Amino acid sequence: MKENKFNYKLINLTALMLFLYITISNIGTWYSILVRLIEVIFPFIMSFTIAYAFSPIVNFLEKKRLPKWLSVLIVTLSLVLFLVLMIMTILPPFYEQLISLSKNLGAVVDVIGDKFHLDLMSFEGDIFKYLDKVIKNLGSIITNGAFDVLFKSIGIIGNAIVVFVSMIYFLAYMDKIRSHVRSFFKGMGDKAFYYVKCLDIEIGNYIKGLTIFMIIQFFEYSVLFKIVNHPNWLILGLLACVTTVIPYFGGLITNVIALILASVTSNYTFIGTLVICLVFPQLDGYLISPKVYGKTNNVNPLITIMAVSVGGTLAGMWGIVASLPIYLLIRTTYQFFIRDLKKGVKTLKDTI
Repeated sequence: MKENKFNYKLINLTALMLFLYITISNIGTWYSILVRLIEVIFPFIMSFTIAYAFSPIVNFLEKKRLPKWLSVLIVTLSLVLFLVLMIMTILPPFYEQLISLSKNLGAVVDVIGDKFHLDLMSFEGDIFKYLDKVIKNLGSIITNGAFDVLFKSIGIIGNAIVVFVSMIYFLAYMDKIRSHVRSFFKGMGDKAFYYVKCLDIEIGNYIKGLTIFMIIQFFEYSVLFKIVNHPNWLILGLLACVTTVIPYFGGLITNVIALILASVTSNYTFIGTLVICLVFPQLDGYLISPKVYGKTNNVNPLITIMAVSVGGTLAGMWGIVASLPIYLLIRTTYQFFIRDLKKGVKTLKDTI
């Protein structure tokens, strides 16, 4: 008599389908959990990113025969000092320019509404409410002291402490973290090790290049808009710096805002702003950016736009910011395994 045997393939397939059904039917719950998880670990991600970006400086100081603890201390104090100087020197003029922007914005909205026959009263009201809130907050920071206000906010100071302490830890133990990761992937084989090494080089070059480029953008556009007497030159310099994380579209946003604000200032300022917006993005794109990022991070403009679009659709602003690094990871993965993929396809064809 023939014994009945379990059909394990059918059982596995049924279990897989059940798992997919449960996952898809509760996708909203999984998304909420994912968002909450990201919120929890975000300070650690930020601190690790900062430490990852500045760890080469620690290594450089160690090569100059400085102790590890002293190298970490120098980098940490330099970052804190830079942040304090930025707050003390930039915040007051930024506050003044924000007030000026609030005064001029009404004229800008009125001109656009009259020219294109649009009713922008509700839009103008929303903008003024937001600006008024920001101005009041900045005013209290300047009046009471930036650190006094920050320390009164439990959430802000709590996250700041977590980021600061975690950053110091990651800076101090970055070599050990790299060593453990290296040993782990070496245990998985040489191919896995070299693959992770390629990812490390690619993302390291991107973060280093992005940091340098952001600093260049801030000083470049602050000085340029100051030369043409733009009343909001500091705001635009900061905006050019921050929006650098949004490829192509970030610079376009800054230029449009600069032109709109300059249009109600003077003809000289408007013409100078127009020249800046037409000429210097080309210099940034074809001269400065390739020098800073190098050939490893060169990405086709069309692919960049597509990546930003997909990232924005899937995850909003954070998706836009993360779109280019994720694409670089995917591209590096494809380039690393392309020979294996081609070999696998050839073997499959031969089998068929």
